[in-house]
Amino acid sequence: MKFIIEHLEPKLYQWCLAEYGHISEIAGRKNLIFTNIKNKKWQDKLKKYGEVCEKSVSESGFKKICVLSQYSKKTLTAKDKKKFRYLVLGGILGDNPAKKRTNEVINKLKKQKIKFETRNLGSVQMPTDVAVYVSKKILEGKKLNYFKFADEAEIEINENESIVLPFRYAVDGNKVIISEKLVDYLRKRKEF
Repeated sequence: MKFIIEHLEPKLYQWCLAEYGHISEIAGRKNLIFTNIKNKKWQDKLKKYGEVCEKSVSESGFKKICVLSQYSKKTLTAKDKKKFRYLVLGGILGDNPAKKRTNEVINKLKKQKIKFETRNLGSVQMPTDVAVYVSKKILEGKKLNYFKFADEAEIEINENESIVLPFRYAVDGNKVIISEKLVDYLRKRKEF
C-alpha cells in the first residue's frame, strides 16, 4: 500500500520537511506520494522523500483510496491492505483542539465523486509521521490495541525550558516515535 500525504499547509515549513523526511524513512521513498504541492521549489525539496504531485489527491486519478480520519467509525486493520491501494493522510496534525482539516480532503473527494472509505487510528489526533508508523505496523499485522501511546510529548529545550506537544505519540519500548530533526528544529527555534 502506498501512503499519500495531502499537503494542507499554506507553506512548506521546516517542521513539515522534518516530519515528511521521517515519514519517508518509515514508509520508504517508493511507498510515499506527496499531493497538492503547487510550488516548484517545494516539489524539488520533496522529491528526495517520495513521488510529488502538483494536484490534489482528488484530482490525481487514484483509485481504491482510504482516508485516515480520527472521526471515522471504523478502525484500520491488516485486512484493509487487500481492500485499498492508497492510504491518504492530510491535515492530521494541526491545532489543538483539532480543526478537522482532514474533512477538506474528504470533501474534495466527495465533490469529485471519487469512491473512498475512511478509517481511524483511535479518536485522538496524531502527528502525520506517527500515523504513518502506526498504520504501517497495523497493515503488517499488528492491532491498534498492541500499541502503547503517550498523549503528549515533552521536548526539553534547555535546562530551564521545555515544550509540550499535545498530540498522541506511539511509544516503542521506552522511546517515543518522533522525528529527531523535528526535535532539533524545536530546540533551535528562537521563540515559541
